[in-house]
Amino acid sequence: MRTLKDAAVGETVAVSRLTGEGAVKRRIMDMGITKGVSVYVRKVAPLGDPVEVTVRGYELTLRKADAAMIEVAE
Repeated sequence: MRTLKDAAVGETVAVSRLTGEGAVKRRIMDMGITKGVSVYVRKVAPLGDPVEVTVRGYELTLRKADAAMIEVAE
């Protein structure tokens, strides 16, 4: 299982599944991150928090814990 947290800077990955629950999963889905969407990793802070991504033309910032709940295709 590979997550968005493990993706390298400059890599584009496809979301395969969301593992979060409740309000956390809803917040991620409200950002437009759903199954099948392509996510481009723009920047990762030196200590890993936050992760900056581009989704559907929007630039977003995710916490490392949230990025760990987004499984991506190998």
